[in-house]
Amino acid sequence: MAERLPGSFKVFMERQKNSQAIAAMLVAMAGFILNDTLVKMASDAVPLGQIILVRGLICIAVLSIAGYVTGMFQNARVLMHPAVLVRAFAETAATLLYLTALFQLPIANATAILQVLPLVVTAAAAVFLKSPVGWRRWIAIMVGFTGVLIIIRPGLEGFNVFSLIALAGVGCMALRDLATRQLPADVPTLGVALISFVAVTLLGAALTLSSGWTPISLTEIGYLSGAAGFVLAGYVFIILAMRLGEIAVVAPFRYSIVVWAIALGYLVWGDIPDVLTLVGITIVIFSGTYSFIRERRLGVAE
Repeated sequence: MAERLPGSFKVFMERQKNSQAIAAMLVAMAGFILNDTLVKMASDAVPLGQIILVRGLICIAVLSIAGYVTGMFQNARVLMHPAVLVRAFAETAATLLYLTALFQLPIANATAILQVLPLVVTAAAAVFLKSPVGWRRWIAIMVGFTGVLIIIRPGLEGFNVFSLIALAGVGCMALRDLATRQLPADVPTLGVALISFVAVTLLGAALTLSSGWTPISLTEIGYLSGAAGFVLAGYVFIILAMRLGEIAVVAPFRYSIVVWAIALGYLVWGDIPDVLTLVGITIVIFSGTYSFIRERRLGVAE
């Protein structure tokens, strides 16, 4: 009995960490979808460029203060690593494409399309980074894309071209995540986030210069301040989730964002996904979850 205690304690601690990581992932997804909700609400009166600019300035201010407190700027040169710059470029393109689509689509549809991202990253890693991916996960990837096609429905009634723009945004997010995998260990996470927000905010400034400034009410400022707070919370908690728990255990809980999106879409805009959209969402979630579980079972090789 005594000999088994250390092993039992280790299992207990792993379960505790995984439970904490799952809770952090749920909070992160709530933060991200609340950010999307507030940004979409602000878009009724504020142009895209100003939304990106104002939210970005708030995030930059918070991250700069955090970076100063943690001493991040003492070794700022590491933030100029090529992978950091590629990631910032991809984040900027993804933000432009995804927000453009989000403003024109029901929030549940835009969020559902975004959930194919893990499968896109897996496929891209296999093609470009030569990561081992077996036939079962390739099937899961193809099934997941089938689910996205059901949501988008190209050529059929209910098709919205902005769904393709959202999908293009997912492609840029995949590039961002692949660049993240290439980051050296000495590059601070806060610094990576700061460089990305600087790049995105410069895009917002450029769009605003080209379209002109629109007066913003206190209500819209409140929306964008809240959005900045929620997106930063999402970043913090998703990093916490990935560091605390096993990725394959925690990652499937990212799909909780779809539940949030459907609920908020109904409560704020009265949107109710149709049957085909719900079928597509279910296919994407199950194929992504299977891929995570398969990766956990087989490790890095299949």
